Amino acid sequence: MLAIQFDRFGGPEVLRPVRMAPPEPGPGEVLLTVEAAGVNFADTHQVDGSYLGADALPHVPGSEVVGRTPDGRRVLARVSHGYAEQVTAKESGVLEIPEELGAAQALALMMQGLTAWHLLRSAARLRTGESVVVHSAAGGVGSLAVQLAREFGAGRVLAQVSTPAKRRLVLDLGADAVITYPLPEKADVVLDAVGGHLFDQALDSLASFGRLVTYGNAARTGFTPVDPGRLGRLNASVVGFWLRPALAAPGAVGGPLKELFALVEAGRLKPVTGGSYPLADARRAHEDLLARRTTGKLVLIP
Repeated sequence: MLAIQFDRFGGPEVLRPVRMAPPEPGPGEVLLTVEAAGVNFADTHQVDGSYLGADALPHVPGSEVVGRTPDGRRVLARVSHGYAEQVTAKESGVLEIPEELGAAQALALMMQGLTAWHLLRSAARLRTGESVVVHSAAGGVGSLAVQLAREFGAGRVLAQVSTPAKRRLVLDLGADAVITYPLPEKADVVLDAVGGHLFDQALDSLASFGRLVTYGNAARTGFTPVDPGRLGRLNASVVGFWLRPALAAPGAVGGPLKELFALVEAGRLKPVTGGSYPLADARRAHEDLLARRTTGKLVLIP
C-alpha cells in the first residue's frame, strides 16, 4: 500500500511516499480502507520533532481517517499512522457516519472539533455573556471555535485573521468583528494557538478574571516567561491545553462528538472544508498549511 513516511525530522520536505505492507489488526482492532485522512497542524510538529523522539523514526503521521470496514461500514476513527491507504483502529473507537456526510466535514469534527469544544468548555470554562477572542480564526480549530463560542452563549466573538478573504469567512461564520491588538475592549477569554507576540498582546488584553488559553505555538518562537506577579496585577490566568491527554478522561470523546454531530445535523455548526490533496502530495499540504494559505479542514485522498 501507499503511505507517507519521514525518517528524519525537518520541514515538509522530509515527507515522502513509500510502499509498505498493509498493517495487521490486533485483538479488538479493525482494518480500515481509507477514504480520506485528516491533516492537522499538530502533524507538522510530529514532522519537525516537537512531538516525537528520534526513537520513533521512521514514522507515518496522521491521527484521523474516514474509512470503510471490511463489512462495508463507513466510519470516522482516531488512529495512528493515518497518512496511508489502509490503517488499523480500535473497534470500540470507530464511529459510523452517514453516507451523505462529506469526509472533510466529518474529519473536521474529530481532532479540531474536539479541540474547539474542550477549549471553550473544559479549559476556558466559558460563561454566558462573556467575550471571546479567537486567534487564527479561519483555521480548522478557529473556524469551529468561533461558531461554538456563539453556540455556548458568548456575548461577543472577536476574530484574529491574516488576510481579507479570511476576514470575510469569519464574519460569515458569526464573528462580531475582526480585531487587531491593542483590543478596543478587554476580553474574558482568548484562545491562542500562535504564541509569540500574539500571546504577549493577548495577556495584556484580558479583563479581570480573564483566561488566556494557550494550545499551540504556530509562531515557533519561545514564550515569554509568565510572572505570577503579573498575573496577580492583571487578576487573570493562563491555561494550558493539549488535546491528547484531555481525550483520555472519561466522557471526553463520545459526549462532545455526539453534541458536535447534532449541531451539524441541525444546521447550527458548519465545518469549513479547505484543500483536498492526493495522498502522495502530503508535502504540499503541509507547505500550504505552514504558509497560512489554507482555511478550514485539509484532507489527503488515497
